[in-house]
Amino acid sequence: MEYRDVVIIGGGPAGLAAALSARRNGVEDILIIERDERLGGILNQCIHNGFGLHTFKEELTGPEYAGRYINMAEAEGIPYKLNTMVTSVTPGREVTYINPSEGEVTVKAGAVILAMGCRERPRGALNVPGSRPAGIYTAGTAQRLINIEGLSVGRKVVILGSGDIGLIMARRLTWEGAEVKVVAELMPYSGGLKRNIVQCLDDFGIPLKLSHTVVRIHGKERVTGVTIAQVDAGRKPVPGTEEYYECDTLLLSCGLLPENELTSSAGIGINRVTGGAFVNDRLETSAEGIFACGNVLHVHDLVDYVSEEAELAGLSAAEFVKRGKEACAEHGEALCLKAGEGIRYTIPNTVDPVNMADKVTVRFRVSDVYRDKQLVILYGGKEHRRIKKRIMSPGEMEQVTIGKDTIPEGISDITIRVED
Repeated sequence: MEYRDVVIIGGGPAGLAAALSARRNGVEDILIIERDERLGGILNQCIHNGFGLHTFKEELTGPEYAGRYINMAEAEGIPYKLNTMVTSVTPGREVTYINPSEGEVTVKAGAVILAMGCRERPRGALNVPGSRPAGIYTAGTAQRLINIEGLSVGRKVVILGSGDIGLIMARRLTWEGAEVKVVAELMPYSGGLKRNIVQCLDDFGIPLKLSHTVVRIHGKERVTGVTIAQVDAGRKPVPGTEEYYECDTLLLSCGLLPENELTSSAGIGINRVTGGAFVNDRLETSAEGIFACGNVLHVHDLVDYVSEEAELAGLSAAEFVKRGKEACAEHGEALCLKAGEGIRYTIPNTVDPVNMADKVTVRFRVSDVYRDKQLVILYGGKEHRRIKKRIMSPGEMEQVTIGKDTIPEGISDITIRVED
């Protein structure tokens, strides 16, 4: 059986940043496995700008951001396999993949980094009534068809869901000459970044209807229109609020799901809230030596944070390979990071007070739109710190740092919550 020190599954921004970090931290024997025909992942179809402000201190398009990491990986001589599908990962870090030239191959890894990204929630998960006419796309599929394949998806468009991809596609379709009739959002708040609402909807006069959803799709061979309706607090359509929109295309931008079939098949614990693995402060999963980062761990809004998180995964994997079990020989009592009132989840899920870094970044999303509130960090139920926040929204990730030297002995958990 072939052996590699570090095997990275996924050649997108997370996988590339993790590979570079592992190499720069002393690991030479690295392999990136990517199922697509090129490295870069989803960034290859994200031709809009807005990437790289944190990482490179300048504004780049998605392909430019990916290109920089690809160039750095190739300059480091990090090997990769394209058009290669990983079919299984075992808790013992055996990775099996298939491709046309090699057939089925199993690699034993010193450490594995999961960086498979995420996928869109399909129509079947939304329970929208109607037949199955042509003209219904997920927003990401439409983005690929337009930006990579050079194809048109429609001329009169309704978008269901206000995730960032849907918002960006509202602008992209307008630039292509299509008429975007409306963006309907089930929740009472948008799932996208505020800047995308302004730049992609407001600047083009595209209406956003919150607390609305599609209740019927019209058309047999091709979409001819959709009916949307307002929903109540229980997200049920309110009779008498129906509105009909003539259209030939419906885009679905209703959330992203971490691509975690491999994670589950390896017996790794999955967080029901994020859809990603439970991880400690080194981004190690419940399977020893298997790490997770990027959108396969939890869905990010900025690729810069994906790269930052992946660098930690690469460092952690490198330390695990170089020192093995000795790296964590003096485990402290793991502290549970709890999502309190108003917080949906935290990443990481636990911290090791003995082996943690001097400062650990904790990322999370709030459960509602909050204005003029405070984030409160509690150590063992006792208040440690308050942070004033003017506005917080589920569409934008929040983060705080926890210092190793601030954690008192004898506590069992750290809680983050929202208070007045």
